[in-house]
Amino acid sequence: MLEIITSDALAPRHGFFTRKGGASSGIFAGLNCGTGSTDQAEIVAINRARVADAVGLSPDALVTVHQVHSPDVVSVTAPLTDRPRADAMVTATPGLALAVLTADCQPVLFADAKAGVIGAAHAGWKGVRDGVIEATLSAMEALGAQRRAITAVIGPCISQTAYEVGQEFYESFTDDTPEAGRFFVNGNGDRYLFDLPSYGLWRLREAGVGHAEWTRHCTYRDPARFYSYRRTTHAGEADYGRQISVIRL
Repeated sequence: MLEIITSDALAPRHGFFTRKGGASSGIFAGLNCGTGSTDQAEIVAINRARVADAVGLSPDALVTVHQVHSPDVVSVTAPLTDRPRADAMVTATPGLALAVLTADCQPVLFADAKAGVIGAAHAGWKGVRDGVIEATLSAMEALGAQRRAITAVIGPCISQTAYEVGQEFYESFTDDTPEAGRFFVNGNGDRYLFDLPSYGLWRLREAGVGHAEWTRHCTYRDPARFYSYRRTTHAGEADYGRQISVIRL
């Protein structure tokens, strides 16, 4: 059975899917929806079809992009025949589901329910630092959304206690934005621990959304429910699965 995390704050149908209930096996065991993984393509297709069915749509209405850790956003009006290189999507077209894949990065789902505009962003450290959140909000406004009416929810991602980074990483955030230093604490030796979801919430609130929250699930700390790139790396495994997060009109 699929496990779907939802937020009462988001009116449109949506879900942050865990790894439970999928057809994949081995290191991908569960609901691996990552076409970029080395999992069997036909099994990934089965998993994605289960997700589409769970939100009441056909698999071709489940829209994803070729994620590249960028601030780039695509406005979608119909199912995509090719996946553009981008990390966020927006739409005002009923019958489409916007979906992002993650395995420690932040999945962010957006909605202005009154205007009938939704968005989804893959917001890893680089994308959120470089403006994918703000770009998504601007693209939603171009479709008629009002920023103060937008709700944004960050789904399962890596938490601060598991996210150790180095000095160069720290400086890439604080050189231009010193106040970003509040999202780092000292770790072992010369290392820092970075609070990715709190940084994402700060960027959302600074951008002027009406409501922003995090589901408070850590992908690294809960291997039974979530895939994690960093946990896989620490374990020396060859590859890892990807969670899917979906919102539809």
